[in-house]
Amino acid sequence: MVHTVPIHNFFVGGEALTVIAGPCSLESLDLGLEIGQTAKEICDRLGMNYIFKASYDKANRTSIHSYRGPGLEKGLAQLAEIKEKLSVPVLTDIHESWQAEPVAEVADILQIPAFLCRQTDLLVAAAQTRRALHIKKAQFLAPQDMKQVVEKCREAGNEKILLCERGTTMGYNQLVVDMRSLVLMRSLGCPVVFDATHSVQMPGGKGTSSGGDRRFALPLARAAAAIGIDGLFIETHPDPDKAKSDGPNMVPLKKLEYFLFQIKEIWNFVENTIEKVNLDWAEEA
Repeated sequence: MVHTVPIHNFFVGGEALTVIAGPCSLESLDLGLEIGQTAKEICDRLGMNYIFKASYDKANRTSIHSYRGPGLEKGLAQLAEIKEKLSVPVLTDIHESWQAEPVAEVADILQIPAFLCRQTDLLVAAAQTRRALHIKKAQFLAPQDMKQVVEKCREAGNEKILLCERGTTMGYNQLVVDMRSLVLMRSLGCPVVFDATHSVQMPGGKGTSSGGDRRFALPLARAAAAIGIDGLFIETHPDPDKAKSDGPNMVPLKKLEYFLFQIKEIWNFVENTIEKVNLDWAEEA
């Protein structure tokens, strides 16, 4: 049985699909407000829950010279203002254990980056804030191995866990999505989120930064919605080619409603017409 996770005034895993969307990095307060306001209005029209996401510090950029964000103090102040002005929950990632407590004072959801999802001290520190956790499955980890990740958080006293599929390493600079991951992680009792834009990333593919191919974000998201997901993660930007990070795989903001409408139609059909795929259907009676 999948436990729903309360966020703001809704439940992830409840009666509506949750969309987590925003820029990769906080480039400016104005840009964050523009993207958040647009995404919120789209989700309201489509009957979807909305969570704003952005990183105050991208500590895992390819190059030491790459833009990382405004930093903890300024970034949290921007997230707090976006949260208040738009009346939306916010999500951001942490990279070190000491960041969990100050970030939890602002963020409704703490995100654990994929590369760090096995870091016990980081997981425990995040879990002990009692904030909801959005944990990305590592590119090198089998979906069933996320059971141990979940147990670490539960042992620390936190059941508010979302698990996210963001692609698996398939050779150098390439990711592939194994859609079985969504079913397997859901069997752990946690709502599952599909990261449509990082799944089309090409890690380090441009030498000093990651590449990507946004053309495949929508087809993969449609497939995930058909299988059964509780949330959809998307990075979006008014001009992705000028974004300071992750531009090649981001969805243009002007295309976001077109994108989400298709996902909503498929998701509604699955929710209202057929049972979500689970691992019990093939069992002998």
